[in-house]
Amino acid sequence: MEKPTIGYAMCGSFCTFEKSIETLKQLVKNGYNILPIMSENAYKTDTRFGKALKHIEEVENITGKKIIHTITDAEPIGPKNMCDVILINPCTGNTLAKLAAGITDTAVTMAVKSHLRGQKPVVIALSSNDALGANAGNIAVMTNRKNIYFVPMIKDNPINKPNSLTAKQDKVIETLSQLQMS
Repeated sequence: MEKPTIGYAMCGSFCTFEKSIETLKQLVKNGYNILPIMSENAYKTDTRFGKALKHIEEVENITGKKIIHTITDAEPIGPKNMCDVILINPCTGNTLAKLAAGITDTAVTMAVKSHLRGQKPVVIALSSNDALGANAGNIAVMTNRKNIYFVPMIKDNPINKPNSLTAKQDKVIETLSQLQMS
């Protein structure tokens, strides 16, 4: 049986890119077909965690596909039935807030909106310093939405960042495997 196609969307939680890319490698190794997607900020921003071009090259080399990084290129994902599931890894608090409010102004939010038209699953691997602060309400909103699932999360630094949560990367594949995908 053929493995599902995963729309692998990355947002600008740059400190988690290394772990996210390791998860991406595991998915490819396990035979998943990957459609890479990046928010515009993730695609173009150089940070202390790495150069944008290095991340782009790495993701494109792993997947063998060009990254979707514009709203225009993300819009056909749903109508053309390009994915069985979308995994946002990492999903920033900013993207989570936009999804909760129905704002579609990045390639990732458009990919999700387009994909959800077909009533297909979206998995969120959150990485947010304000998950238990300003974004707690958005987590609640999204948890109550149909076809939205979260990768289990942990506090990544409870003393110095008491409102911060990050997805457990070792639970991403398990979370995906529990979904009913056509």
